[in-house]
Amino acid sequence: MAATSPTATRPVAAALIRVPHPGINCFSSPCCHSRPRPRRATPWWSRPRCSRKGKPVVTDVVEEEAPRGPGNQREDDEEAEAGSLRGVLGWLRLDGVAADIISIAAPAALALAADPITALVDTAFVGHIGSAELAAVGASVAVFNLVSKLFNVPLLNVTTSFVAEQQAVDANSSNTTGQRDESLTPQKKGSQQRKVLPAVSTSLALAAGIGLLEMAALIFGSGTLMNIIGIPVDSPMRAPAEQFLTLRAYGAPPIIVALAAQGAFRGFLDTKTPLYAVGAGNLLNAILDAVLIFPLGLGVSGAALATVSSEYLTAFILLWKLNNEVDLFSWNIVGDGVIRYLKSGGLLIGRTIAVFLTLTLSTSLATREGPVPMAGYEISLQVWLTISLLNDALALAGQALLASEYAKGNYKQARMVVYRILQVGGVTGVVLAATLLVGFGSLSLLFTDDPAVLDVAQSGVWFVTISQPVNAIAFVADGLYYGVSDFAYAAYSTIFAGAFSSVFLLIAAPNFGLGGIWAGLTLFMSLRAIACFWRLGSKGGPWEIIWSESE
Repeated sequence: MAATSPTATRPVAAALIRVPHPGINCFSSPCCHSRPRPRRATPWWSRPRCSRKGKPVVTDVVEEEAPRGPGNQREDDEEAEAGSLRGVLGWLRLDGVAADIISIAAPAALALAADPITALVDTAFVGHIGSAELAAVGASVAVFNLVSKLFNVPLLNVTTSFVAEQQAVDANSSNTTGQRDESLTPQKKGSQQRKVLPAVSTSLALAAGIGLLEMAALIFGSGTLMNIIGIPVDSPMRAPAEQFLTLRAYGAPPIIVALAAQGAFRGFLDTKTPLYAVGAGNLLNAILDAVLIFPLGLGVSGAALATVSSEYLTAFILLWKLNNEVDLFSWNIVGDGVIRYLKSGGLLIGRTIAVFLTLTLSTSLATREGPVPMAGYEISLQVWLTISLLNDALALAGQALLASEYAKGNYKQARMVVYRILQVGGVTGVVLAATLLVGFGSLSLLFTDDPAVLDVAQSGVWFVTISQPVNAIAFVADGLYYGVSDFAYAAYSTIFAGAFSSVFLLIAAPNFGLGGIWAGLTLFMSLRAIACFWRLGSKGGPWEIIWSESE
């Protein structure tokens, strides 16, 4: 019988030694720990198990029947695959997990890009009304986004994770009762097609309540909000700004309800349905802009009504499609579920505030450099934020896939998702960096033709490009945190990174100008990426069980 070498320690470098066995022919890897592997359904010496489809599982690994030690413990196919992913070739390999990531991320990226495109269409229409109206709408949109995104984005991310978990558990439960379901008549089967997932009902109920509160706050507090952002009563922007914000407030409930529905679909690993719904809503917005603003003479009010109408259409489509999958309204909303939503959402609100304050501080410091440096900085920052949409889509894919495998207890597959999403994110960041390094000059011409502003923007190209790989890792790290409901670490690590970077910005900006600001923002993203690797390496919190079967 061939003996394995106890000196080999890494899966990638280990030689696979063929070992005879009375059952099936397999391989032994010399790189495993001597500790027993948790969650093994049968003892290691038992005969091969069957797969879910009833077919024998043909593995490449069997142990010798001698006492197990570092030199002869079994290595499963998935573990060998995970080891290969850590190699250089793994970064370029497109396997099933990577294909799943791309299939989820691509529609999500298109859906995320739809809103900025629609904002550009609105800006183009309103800009033809007048400069005061354009400035008023810009200020109102900034206030609306600040109020809505503070609560909406955390609810979206929490819903995605909780629905993915519950969907995975429900799927496992359905598999165990498959034999019983086969005896049902077609009529009874049809009545059971819609599932009852309390996570969906809880999310929609919270979304409706938060949306109504946002609407009331924006309607009754529009004047106060205008005073806060510095638009006086006698300003020509005051009347159109309040008018737009008041009408826009009626769109707060459908926005957050639609986001909760999107989170549910993401939990189902379906990003195409939200894409179609968002696309239909944005198309309606563009059509109504063209009809209401000028032909009907509604001006700024027409722009607000067009946007609100499109938001109700998007919410209707999503709820209609979601109702085909699950019961939207059920009495299974329990107090523990609501508390879990509120606790996790509260942590993510703290994280959102940390990101917002850091970016706001950097913008405030840039304004002190003067109008030309500020304009160049804004161009670079907007390019950076736009590119981040693709990284957001990757984070979403990693979150949904990891949450599903984690809830099922498929920890090997969960590790595969972690490896792959980090690799895909890193490669994506490098590709984006190379693309921007070559095309940033042409892209900046879309914003201005002022040579002085373009020179300043070009000076920020190194921040935009070099930081892309780091940004990608930082963004996908958020998706990994959310996938295992590690919301506390996601919040506290971001708050720490934001606080440290803000202190750096306050020191560096007065001495180094825009260079100090770019360095501060790069530090912010780098600290978030470092926090990710530290968390994964420390194997703390929910990561302990994921790595419990790994070397």
